[in-house]
Amino acid sequence: MKVSAERIPQSQVVLQIEVEPERVEKSLDAAYRRLVQRASVPGFRKGKAPRAMLERHLGRDVLLQEALDRLIPEVYREAVEAEEIEPIELPELEMVSTEPLVMKATVPIRPTIELGDYRSLRVPREPVVVPEERIDEALEGLRHRYANLEPVERPVRWGDFIRIDASISVGNRRIIEQKDVEFPLREGASVYLPGFADRLVGLEKGQESEFVLPVAEDYGDAGLAGKECACRVVVHEVKEEKLPPLDDSFARQVGEGFASLDALRERLAADIREAEEQAAMDRYRAEVISVLEKNARLEYPPVLVEKEVDRMLREQAGPRGDGDLERYLQRAGKSEEQLREEMRPLAEQRLRRSLLLSKVAEVENIEVDESEVGQEIERMASSAGPQADEIRRLFDNPGGREAIQGSLFTRKTWDRLIEIVSGAEPAEGDEETGAEEEE
Repeated sequence: MKVSAERIPQSQVVLQIEVEPERVEKSLDAAYRRLVQRASVPGFRKGKAPRAMLERHLGRDVLLQEALDRLIPEVYREAVEAEEIEPIELPELEMVSTEPLVMKATVPIRPTIELGDYRSLRVPREPVVVPEERIDEALEGLRHRYANLEPVERPVRWGDFIRIDASISVGNRRIIEQKDVEFPLREGASVYLPGFADRLVGLEKGQESEFVLPVAEDYGDAGLAGKECACRVVVHEVKEEKLPPLDDSFARQVGEGFASLDALRERLAADIREAEEQAAMDRYRAEVISVLEKNARLEYPPVLVEKEVDRMLREQAGPRGDGDLERYLQRAGKSEEQLREEMRPLAEQRLRRSLLLSKVAEVENIEVDESEVGQEIERMASSAGPQADEIRRLFDNPGGREAIQGSLFTRKTWDRLIEIVSGAEPAEGDEETGAEEEE
């Protein structure tokens, strides 16, 4: 057997394998012995037809394919072993010729990941500030949530809650038909169609109104874009919001109850800060991985991108199998190939960033031992209150522990990377100095 190997871009190796005729002939004989036991050749009992008669009856292509089905995996395995190649997925096979038997295998191998001098990278962190206006907005939202709605006998104003019948048609096609629907009339909010809410202001209880709304050419719904919609509205009720005063009494009504308005403000500030810190951390991680990616050299086989697309499709369709994918495709109104094409850029981004993080973990010797997994399960259980035992049952098993281990591994890798790029890691030489001072 003759084998040549050529490394090509995107972490792939092309093997050209030529199999000696004698080995092909032996494989054809073996294929004949298998087929003759199953085939019914006129004039011969099963298993007794000569090879020439079997070939004439079935065709040489059938015999050859039977032989290649066994021979190709054998010679491919021998070739990768001889060339000391470690495939990470199945190869792409191409039959160059059958006489002599020459095949080409494009073999995906492990990605090449070079981080460069990542420890010298620095990414500044943005400070998190909670302005008083955000707390005021949150308080105002709570006032609306705890407001009383009182029926009024006057024309509709912005901020009212109204109950209406609504129908909207395009030509002879009815696109909206709702009876006795209630919603808040917020200025700037879109109700059904742009401009629809504006036409409700000034109407009165019991009043019926008909009007036509033109829809912009760039409207998100292609079925309505550029069309004229005929609208009909009947107002059944108008309610006005009566907002509670912002005082200690109001604070005591909110949630579990707060001793004072100041205490409520403090809680809102803490909640907003927590949300802002998480959002800031998400932005910071995205910036960190982007800087790391620009500093690195990455090469990987295309098959890994396709596997990531497969994973994204499963995530979109749900965990229950192929039936769900078919229903998802129907809902999306797209073919699988269209969705795959749309998902490929994001899949590639996810793959690149996953490979980078894995390399950081490898270089930084990140590990998660069983005791850390157990501690994490106990931490989750202790914060779950009455559901503590349920949390333990959910995660204290091989599958659950593996999931926790993966989560901790990713978290520790991110913590280490952020420690480096934020400048929290001591500069070289400082560690020795610190150790001397400690001694």
